[in-house]
Amino acid sequence: MIISRTPLRMSFVGGGSDISSFYRKYGGAVLSTAIDKYVYVSINRKFDGGIRLAYSKTEEVNSLDQVEHRLVKATFEMLDLKGGVEITTTADIPSRGTGLGSSSSFTVGLIQAASAYQGRYMSAQEMSERSCEVEIERCGEPIGKQDQYAAAYGGFNLIEFNTDDTVKVSPVIMPAETKQRMQDGVITFYTGVTRSASHILKEQTAVSGSSTAKQDALRRMVELAYVARDEMANGNVTSFGEILHENWMLKRSLTADISNTAIDGWYDAAINAGALGGKLLGAGAGGFMMFYADPERHQAIARAVGLRQVDFKFEPMGSRILFYNPN
Repeated sequence: MIISRTPLRMSFVGGGSDISSFYRKYGGAVLSTAIDKYVYVSINRKFDGGIRLAYSKTEEVNSLDQVEHRLVKATFEMLDLKGGVEITTTADIPSRGTGLGSSSSFTVGLIQAASAYQGRYMSAQEMSERSCEVEIERCGEPIGKQDQYAAAYGGFNLIEFNTDDTVKVSPVIMPAETKQRMQDGVITFYTGVTRSASHILKEQTAVSGSSTAKQDALRRMVELAYVARDEMANGNVTSFGEILHENWMLKRSLTADISNTAIDGWYDAAINAGALGGKLLGAGAGGFMMFYADPERHQAIARAVGLRQVDFKFEPMGSRILFYNPN
C-alpha cells in the first residue's frame, strides 16, 4: 500500500500566460500558492492481475486498454505499468470544475504513487514535467502548465514559463509577518457552480495566439505577477488587493465566457463591502472566488456575497508520499 498526498492551488496573478500559444512568444509568469486542501491517491497490488479504479465511479477491468479514465490510462502507458494494481482517490474539495487545479493535483499524485509502487523516486521537477506530458501531450487537454508545478513543488511561488518551454519555480521571499497578513486577508467562497474549463481555455488559446489586444492584456498580467512579488518582498500587502483587481479586470476581458452576470454581481458586492480586489479562481465561469481585504471587513463581505465561505491556508509542502509499504 502506497499513499500520496498532493495539494490543490490558489492562483493569484498571471493565469493564462502559462498557455503555450502565449508563453512561447512572450514568456509567462504566474504568482500562486499551494493550499491546505489535498488529493489523496492510494495504490496497492491487486491479486488477480487486473486493474481496479475507485474515483467518482468504479472501474474493474482486465487490461489497460479497457480503462476509461484517460489520465490513469495515459499515466500507466507513460510509466509502462501494465496492471495488477488497485487505485483509489479521494479529495478534500470537489474534484472537477472548482478552479483549484484538481486534475493536475490528481495527475501529479498518481504519478508519484505509481512511481513509488515501481520502486522509483521522482523529483518535483520530474513530476511536473511528466504531469504536463500526460495532460497536455498524451490527453490533449487545452490547459496551461502552472497547476502541475504548483502541485508538485508546493509553497508560495513565482512560476515562470520560458519561450523554450522550460519552467522556473522560485519561492517568493517575504517577511513572515507579510505572509501571515496575506493569508489572514484572503477570504474565499464557493459559487456552487462547477464547470469544465476546456471550452474556455480553447477560446483563450485561440485569442492569445492571434489577438494583439488579448496579448497586451496577458503581457500586463505577467508584469503584475512580478509587481506583486516585489511588493510582497517589500512587506507592502496593501497593494496586493489593487493588483488582484487589475488582474481580474484584464482576465475577464480575454473571453466572454470567463465571467457572467452572477459572478460580476458577487464581485461588485464584495468590493462594495470592503474588498480591495479579488478574482475567480481557475479558467472562469464557476468554482471558487477569492477576495483580499482587511480581516475586519470579512464578515461584511461574507454577508454581502451570500455564498458558502471556505477557509484555506497556505501550504508549504508539495506532493509527498504519506505511507509507503511496498510489501
